Amino acid sequence: MIRNTFNSGWTVGPNKGFFNMAPGELPKPVTLPHDAMIGKKRNAEAVSGVKKGYFPDGIYDYVKKFDVPIEYKEKRVTFEFEGVYMNAMVYINGDFAGQHPYGYSNFYIQADRFLKYGEENEIRVVTKSSDDSRWYTGTGIYRNTKIMVTNLVHIAVDGVKITTPEISSDRAIVTVATVVENEGIHPQKTSVVTEIVDAEGNIVAVDTAPLTAFTGESVTLRQRLYVRQPKLWSVDTPTLYTCRSRVMNGENVLDEETNTFGIRSLSLDAEDGLRINGEVVKLRGACIHHDNGVIGATTIDRAEERRIEILKEAGFNAFRMSHHPASKALLSACDRLGMLVMDESFDVWTENKSNYDYALYFPTWWEKDIQAMVDKDFNHPSVIMYSIGNEIQEAGSANGTVWGRKMAEKIRSLDSTRYVTNSINGFVSVQDTLVKMMGSNMQGDVNTTMGNAFDMIKKIQAHEMVTHAVAESFAAVDIAGYNYADSRYVMDKELFPNRVICGSETLPIDIANNWKLIKENGHVIGDFTWTGWDYLGESGVGRVVYDNSITAEGTNAPFPYLTAFVADIDITGHRRPISYYREIVFGLRKHPYIAVWRPEHYGKKASMMPWGWSDSISSWSWEGYEGRPVKVEVYSEADEVELLVNGKSVGKAGTGEDNEFKAVFDTVYTQGEIVAVAYTNREETGRTSLISAGSALNLKVEADRTQIANNDNDLSFVTISLVDENGILKPLADRKVTVKVEGAGTLQGFGSGNPKTEENFFASEHTTFDGKALAVIRPTESGLITVTFEADGCTTQTVIIEVR
Repeated sequence: MIRNTFNSGWTVGPNKGFFNMAPGELPKPVTLPHDAMIGKKRNAEAVSGVKKGYFPDGIYDYVKKFDVPIEYKEKRVTFEFEGVYMNAMVYINGDFAGQHPYGYSNFYIQADRFLKYGEENEIRVVTKSSDDSRWYTGTGIYRNTKIMVTNLVHIAVDGVKITTPEISSDRAIVTVATVVENEGIHPQKTSVVTEIVDAEGNIVAVDTAPLTAFTGESVTLRQRLYVRQPKLWSVDTPTLYTCRSRVMNGENVLDEETNTFGIRSLSLDAEDGLRINGEVVKLRGACIHHDNGVIGATTIDRAEERRIEILKEAGFNAFRMSHHPASKALLSACDRLGMLVMDESFDVWTENKSNYDYALYFPTWWEKDIQAMVDKDFNHPSVIMYSIGNEIQEAGSANGTVWGRKMAEKIRSLDSTRYVTNSINGFVSVQDTLVKMMGSNMQGDVNTTMGNAFDMIKKIQAHEMVTHAVAESFAAVDIAGYNYADSRYVMDKELFPNRVICGSETLPIDIANNWKLIKENGHVIGDFTWTGWDYLGESGVGRVVYDNSITAEGTNAPFPYLTAFVADIDITGHRRPISYYREIVFGLRKHPYIAVWRPEHYGKKASMMPWGWSDSISSWSWEGYEGRPVKVEVYSEADEVELLVNGKSVGKAGTGEDNEFKAVFDTVYTQGEIVAVAYTNREETGRTSLISAGSALNLKVEADRTQIANNDNDLSFVTISLVDENGILKPLADRKVTVKVEGAGTLQGFGSGNPKTEENFFASEHTTFDGKALAVIRPTESGLITVTFEADGCTTQTVIIEVR
């Protein structure tokens, strides 16, 4: 099969509509993946409002001209779209060729009947977003596209399924099911050759089997191959093998496919929980949305890979794709780097959460989209479970459980090697009953209600009303996904002794207690915090408000709030203090960590939603606040910590598990050095210091990679920092930075982690936030890219990126 990128040579513009007239702007050339929404001007009156970060929805035409060789008449041509948001309508040479409502599942368009051979052709994809989601979605063809060309006898799309049913130290059985299709007019006698290749390129197993392919039929061939001394895939050693499949007619290759996979086993029980290759694994998980920060929903392979690199560095070993199927690029990165995945199907079933969301299509399309998710995930060893939904209100009703059971059984019929879960919020499942009981006290959106009274909600989660309401839904799945229901972890061990539980969505404030419960209870396999990576939309849900009650505003932060501001890692990939706190709770960091509350707010009453964290950063550079009081947090696994300012002790306080790994000190800011010293059994076990920045101000620019590939899926991420003469960050020195890109690349996005800004990500000028910003550079051709940065009071800095 010829499988080539189809990402270049597109234009995007306003939808022409029935009268073939396009108002306003003309189409502009773009390279896919592309997000048409991220470049639009935000406004307070946007229909989707806070949900999508005040970006406007829209309808767009993506158009591409392409040549079709005359020899393709005897071939089959298929287009793959990995993700189009939303309501995609595909036209080839003016004729309707297919549609796909869901914005997150991949789909295929068989093009043969519409093509003009030996001529130029046109494909047009209409995308449409409206009030259809609870978070930023982007609009357009935001994931990869490919053109696939095959002979009439060929391997079916997604037609190679690999499993490893038996594994021992000396050998593993690898079963390969290959689906061969014959779309010709004659039967074909073929043979299927399957090779298993190890990470070093050695062929370690091979099998050849005859196969007769009759006209108009799909035939499945199953082969069992033996791999000696297999190297197992795990989080710590993500060893991959390659399966090469060829369909032969004599010496002629009719079709060939290559798939990577891992040899690993999964087991699950209520005593030991989850085991991978026989070893118990506790999931240190993060929920993440799909956007890539300053480049919007655009899903470029390198951006997905970088996210996994940073999440793993921060101590996570798993993530939950919230609340939709993950991209192929993200899963491939997880395979290579060693990250476990809960892939989630839907945020809605039959009840709308937004006016025009997927609930309008679910009853008709759910099976196709479940099939697409499973087909996509099947050969990825990183995927260990499928979630059939998130906080589905119907999960508490008899009819809702019917839908849940249908989906669970559909997945099992397609893939019996992984587990099925349902991420249920018991409070949401009994919400209708509560509304009747409490009347006007339950008005407003779910997030606001939960944020206003989370203590009450935890009690409701543990109520027998919830126990009974969700029992049947949980009985339909292998793993019970608990959203904000840690109050049930221990009690449900007795109520449901065979139930395996996963904290599918949890609060930052519960990190320490939840991890303690997970370690102490075998039936609780892990935790997925909301969230690991900050995201666009649901704007301001993690913000801190001073001298005013945040509940007066509810979840809905006013314009110009942009990001949720609720994560271990901000939208630029910068780790926030909570990330280091979590790393300490996980037992992965031995040295203490210092975080300082912004001194301008000292003494004010801080108010935040439960998803927030302290308004602190790791810095001792607070020019203008000399002699003024500050609040300092120290995170440590040790018994206690001592805080010193310029060598003078501020005091000691208990930390460790008994004190939720945190101590808080009040002191006075004095320029110099602040040191946290950790003690266990009265002996020093580690120390960390912060030093005040000097008077100089410099621009520091660092590219994560200065050599990148000349293709549409590579990027270079350039971090910009405002530092002193010794490289110490100056968070109060924020100013506008100008970027200029010349040569073999273009600016894909430029911005900061600021949750509240009216600046856009496509301008050549952006203001730093806490002294940092990020520029994302995309290659356009081979050669050199020169990226120049300027800021008032700083020497101009340049970084050179080579495109090969």
